Order: sequence, then C-alpha cells, then structure tokens
Amino acid sequence: MIFFFEASLNGKDGGILIKVAVVGVNNIGKIHCRYYMENQDAKLVAVCDLNEELAKAAAHEFNVHSYTDLHKLLEKEEIDVVSIATGGKENGSHHFSPAITAIEAGKDVLVEKPLSNSIEEARELVHFAKVNNVRLACNLNHRFVPAALQAKKWIQNGDLGTLLYLNMKLTIGNPNESSPWIHLRALHPHSIDVIRYFGGDIKRVQAFMTKAPGRKVWSTASINLEFESGAVGHLTGSYDMDNGHPIEFCEVAGNKGRFTIDNVYENLTYYPHKSRELKVVRNSVLTGMKGFNETFKNRIDTFISEIKCSVSPQQITGTGYEALCAQEVIEAAIRSQLENGAVIEIGK
Repeated sequence: MIFFFEASLNGKDGGILIKVAVVGVNNIGKIHCRYYMENQDAKLVAVCDLNEELAKAAAHEFNVHSYTDLHKLLEKEEIDVVSIATGGKENGSHHFSPAITAIEAGKDVLVEKPLSNSIEEARELVHFAKVNNVRLACNLNHRFVPAALQAKKWIQNGDLGTLLYLNMKLTIGNPNESSPWIHLRALHPHSIDVIRYFGGDIKRVQAFMTKAPGRKVWSTASINLEFESGAVGHLTGSYDMDNGHPIEFCEVAGNKGRFTIDNVYENLTYYPHKSRELKVVRNSVLTGMKGFNETFKNRIDTFISEIKCSVSPQQITGTGYEALCAQEVIEAAIRSQLENGAVIEIGK
C-alpha cells in the first residue's frame, strides 16, 4: 500500500491574530519571520537584533518595526509571542537573556535549539517558564513532519508492539571548530528529541567520539542508549559528512514490526512481522513538503495553533522541558566521553 503526505493546513477561523516578534534575524531568524508572515493566524509585528543593520534590513523586508533592545520592543509593541533565533557559542549562548526577558513579560516563547549551550541556563529557563505559567517551546523541527506523526500513530496503536530498539543517524558537513562540543550541543538536540519522541525517556548513556583528520573538535560520535522502558538504542552523529547526501535516518523496532524514516520526511516504511505486505508512505511531489525549510513552517504553525486553542503550557508540543531532556542526554554523553566511555545515568 502506498500513501501520500498532504500539506499541513493552517487555521482560517477569522479569530484574533497572534502578534509575534522575532529576536535574532540572521538566516534562521528570517526563516521564522517568513513563516509567521505566511501563517493566517499570526501577525509579525516587529524584529529585534543587536546588529542594527540586520534588524533594519529584516524590518524593511517584512514591513515591520525594528529594534535593537528587546525591553524597548516589549514596552512599545503589543506582543503575544517572542520567537528567539539568536546564535552564539555552540548555537545557543545568546538564547537565555532574551528568553528570560520575554518570559518575565508574560509572553509565550519559541526558542531555537538548544535552549542554551549551558545546561544550568536551560534548566533555569524551564523552571522560570513554569513559575510564570507561560508556554516555552523549542524549535525541535525535525519531528514536525507527516512521517513522524504517522509513525507515532503506529506506535500508539500497537502496530509495533513492545519497543525493542531505536536507531538514529544525523550527519551533516560542518567545519565549525569553535568548541570541543559544538557537534553535540548544536546538532543533536534534534536527533535526541526524535529518539525520545518515539521511545520515551532515556535512562543511561555511553558515548565514544572521534575527530576526523585535521579536526580539533569531537566531530563524530557513537552513542549507546538505554530507555526507561527497557528498550535499547543507538545514535550515530557527525559533522564530517557531505551535505549532498541524506542527512537523517531513523529506525524503530518492536516485537510486532518496525518502521524506518528516510531523510527526515522523504519516505516512511512499516515492516510488519510475519507479513510480506509493507506500508510505504512517500512525500508526494505535488502535495507533500516542498523542502526541509517547511519543517520550520510545520513547527511554527503548530505553536500558533496551540496558542489559539489555549493549550496549557504543559501540554503543548515540543516543550522547553522536552528540549531540556534532550540536553540532559547530550551532557551525559559528553561526560561519558570525558570518563573514557563510562556508562552515565541521566540525572545522576
């Protein structure tokens, strides 16, 4: 049987628009802006960046107001949501301050991954959002695809039975040499989140890492995983691959069947035990996702929809807490590497 993915639909109920400000308007921030502009339930009101030229250029492109100070933006503009796409060390060190400012002002917040490159700051963000009862979400966009949604339904419906193992691969070419852990902290919030989305909480981690020729950072990693459920798994990650190749592969297996997802969203295949009939779900050229950037669209559309539907901060999809859980696994993997491949229990 072959199915085709349909493009996700936006709400068109004519209700009040969710007013948005985007903080950090380099490449990723402009992607955020573009999809807020396209969402019929949202209105992009303002952008903010410490680089005044970037802020003004984005404001001109999207016909909104520009600021270099988030406090002033929040004083002058009526805002419901602050989307944070700043960068910094390990792609996360500039997230904490604007996120705290937005949460303190009572705004719902979507933060790029990782929440912070500091696990202590990530924990503080999640706690602060909980205390202030605001929605804190993270752009863990790799699972916001029709393939992952369908695969999750198969798990929930019992089509796989009891989960036994989960394998994940996420590899790209990235020559960044800024810190020993740039590969782990900047890339693998995505892969760990996808694994946790299907397999649940991770209990123990063991990591082995290597450096490609000429590299100073730990650019390739092999990470063993044990889940709270008793399932086992593995993650292979690398910053040393050719970007022209598929970047991601996911395999989840149970005692009744297994599925694989090729390259984030391109193909989903279910292999039932004791049957030769496969279920293949392909991304249609005509009605499916048009490219990887649409993972951002799907993620942003989901966040806006959940806000409009008054979904509670604890029940939204892709919470800051889920992002924190992924970061805890990453920090455990780093600790395992530092301790010569020791098995590290999460939270201990």
